[in-house]
Amino acid sequence: MEFAVRFNVLPATLLATLALILTGCSVNPVTGESQLSLISESQEMALGEEQYKPTVQIQGGEYTADPELAAYVSKVGQKLARVSDRPDLPYEFVVLNSGVPNAWALPSGKIAINRGLLTKLEDEAQLASVLGHEIVHAAARHSVQRMQQGMLLNAGIAGLGIALSDNDYASLIMGGAAVGSQLTMAQYSQGHELESDHYGIEYMVRAGYDPQAAVELQRIFVKLSEGQNASWIDGLFASHPPSQERVNANQALVDELGNPGGFRGKQEYSNHLAYLRSKQPAYDAQEKALEMAQAENLDGALKKINEAIRIEPNEPAFYVLRGQILEEQDKSTAALKDFDKAVSLYPEMFSYRIHRGLGYLDADQLDAAQADLKAANDVVPTSIAYLRLGDIAARQGRKDEAVQYYSAIADVEGEIGNEARRKLADLQQS
Repeated sequence: MEFAVRFNVLPATLLATLALILTGCSVNPVTGESQLSLISESQEMALGEEQYKPTVQIQGGEYTADPELAAYVSKVGQKLARVSDRPDLPYEFVVLNSGVPNAWALPSGKIAINRGLLTKLEDEAQLASVLGHEIVHAAARHSVQRMQQGMLLNAGIAGLGIALSDNDYASLIMGGAAVGSQLTMAQYSQGHELESDHYGIEYMVRAGYDPQAAVELQRIFVKLSEGQNASWIDGLFASHPPSQERVNANQALVDELGNPGGFRGKQEYSNHLAYLRSKQPAYDAQEKALEMAQAENLDGALKKINEAIRIEPNEPAFYVLRGQILEEQDKSTAALKDFDKAVSLYPEMFSYRIHRGLGYLDADQLDAAQADLKAANDVVPTSIAYLRLGDIAARQGRKDEAVQYYSAIADVEGEIGNEARRKLADLQQS
């Protein structure tokens, strides 16, 4: 069973924000050292702002079932941001709805942590270590340094061959909306990682946290990276490779600081993670359902996702998966109801809008389909949305509009591009 059709997409102008680069030197805001600066601070701010929402959605979307958890993570993050070397950045902190243990930072202080990593941590101090580390990446402009060194281009933006997320439409994303995800996946240099560890510990101390948590965290990461858990390697460790050297460097700095102690927040963390941890069986059932669906055991998959929904009825991703299973069973009416439920729980999520929009299209509800597909494209443009918007326009007699939609993806490779070119040619000949 195929839930995510993969195509390569050729970008339009993927690095438009770099078209007007400014050459020169600047001072690293964290280390105070001189460094080459090809991207201005205003461009950095614009890049972070433009890429934040698409990147969040491409990598699972926000975890919406427990808003209090998101508020707690943001509170801890802002506490650290206030004592950072760039406290005036427009910091934002978000919990992503992904079981892959990961955390990342975009330029200008846009920082995310996956629910899959939160469940692996033991206390607030360890959370502060993760967030402090990411704050340094943002404050020290590590992402833009990687961009100006050409690392982003070398990672292969156009192909989108890496696993950006579990999102069904990740490989169909158009143009610059993919830049943020490539930034979060590209590996940091060893120097940047050690720098973020070092100054992240300093931020922890300034904020009153026990820096020993940073040592513990790296020990956990090293141990886990030596196992066979692919999700860890594909997630956190893809961009933040752990090493014993980092453990030793962290311990040396903590010892140098005189092991000052500080807040651990074990009970506070446990209280705020209680809801998510109580719902973990639902996410385990979701994973089993997906595995069964991919193995074409649709009845078993449906049973498992129903189990997940019984445990956690407020998780929109569960309804989307059940809708996909029902579609495969030719139960389109029931599937559309599930897609509608997912959108009602998380209206901003582009992929949920695409699912519902395609469901409306199959039901011949063209106006409703058009509204959803346009809403999806406003957040994250995809080739599938352009293609079906072209179909709707053509069916409603808006030939010029259909030509525009098909032309937008005429250079796309794969089945979607072939279909768009064929329909575009038919329209131009009619």
